[in-house]
Amino acid sequence: MQFIDLALIHIRSGTGGSGCTSFRREKFIEFGGPDGGDGGKGGNVVVKAISNLNTLIDFKYRRHYFAKNGKPGMGQNKTGANGEDVILSVPIGTEVLLENKKTLLVDLVYDGQQYVIAEGGNGGWGNSRFKSSTNQAPRQANKGHSGTELTLWLRLKLLADVGLVGFPNVGKSSLLSVMSNAKPKIGDFSFTTLTPNLGMVIYKQGDFILADIPGVIEGANLGKGIGIQFLGHIERCRVLVHVLDVSSNNLFDDFETTLNELNEYKSDLVEKIKCVVLNKVDIMKGNKLQEIVETFNKRGISVIPISTFSRVGIDKLKDHLLELLKENKIVEAKPNGRTEKWSPI
Repeated sequence: MQFIDLALIHIRSGTGGSGCTSFRREKFIEFGGPDGGDGGKGGNVVVKAISNLNTLIDFKYRRHYFAKNGKPGMGQNKTGANGEDVILSVPIGTEVLLENKKTLLVDLVYDGQQYVIAEGGNGGWGNSRFKSSTNQAPRQANKGHSGTELTLWLRLKLLADVGLVGFPNVGKSSLLSVMSNAKPKIGDFSFTTLTPNLGMVIYKQGDFILADIPGVIEGANLGKGIGIQFLGHIERCRVLVHVLDVSSNNLFDDFETTLNELNEYKSDLVEKIKCVVLNKVDIMKGNKLQEIVETFNKRGISVIPISTFSRVGIDKLKDHLLELLKENKIVEAKPNGRTEKWSPI
C-alpha cells in the first residue's frame, strides 16, 4: 500500500432545514392556530482516529466531503430530520490544519478520539414559534442556517517510541529488520528507504515501536534530498538513535551534519538524541574502532558499537533503549468521552 502522509481535502457541513408555515386544520376546530415545525439540524463533519489505519491514501482519491442537509419542518409541529454526519476516519497521529498549513485545529493522538471540524447549521423555526398574544396567526418562518465550508490539510505524524536518524546507507533499515519484525527494503545504495518504516521490538519485558525514516543529508533543511520530508514522523518519538557508519571517511563530519540539519528543522529534536550507534564494526581492523570510541567519549558522547550483519551489540542496544524509555516516560492522553468541536469565531 502506498504511504501518504499529507492530503488536501474540502469539507462542508450540512445546511439546516427551513421552518414550516402551517396552520392546524381539523373538523370542528375553527381556530386551530399555527402548527409549523422546526427544520432539522444540518449534518456535522467529524474526524476520528482509527488504530488500524497507517496512511492517508484514502484522501488522495477522494477530496470532497459534504454532510447532508437537515430536512424542513412539517405541519402538526413535526421537526425535520437532522442531516447525516460525515465521519472522516484517519490514522492515529493525524493533525488537522487550516488551508494556511499553520493553524492547527486538532491533533488526534489516541484511538477513538474524534473532533467536530465543521458543525452543521441549525434548523429554522416554524411559525408556531412566533405565536404571541398580539400575533395569534403568524405567517413567519425561518430558513435554516448555512453550513461551514473549509479547505483543510491532513498531516500524518507516525507514533513511535524510538526513531532512527542518520545519513543514507548507514544501516538504519538493516537495524530495524534485525531488531523487529519489520521487513523494510534494504540495498547497498543511497536512499533505499523512500518512506518511513515501523517495527515492533519484542524484547524481554518491554516492547516498543521503532521507526526508520529516509536518510538526512547536508542541506536537507533547504529541501535537498528526501529525509526532511519525513522528519515530522520522529517529532513524537521519545528517544532518537543516531546511526553512524563506522567505515565512513568523514565519520565525525557526518555526525555534526546530521545534528545541524535536525537543529535547523526543529531545535528540540537534537535534545531527543539519547543514543549514538556505530554500525558495521565487524569490518574494522586493529585498534581503529577503539580510537573512534575514545574520541566520542572525550566529547562526552557515549556510543554503542554494533553490527547488523553479525548481530554484535544488538542485545546491548535493546537493553540500553529499554532503560532510556523508562527514563523518558510520557503521560498518554486518554479519551474524556466528549466530542470536541471547532468554531471559526
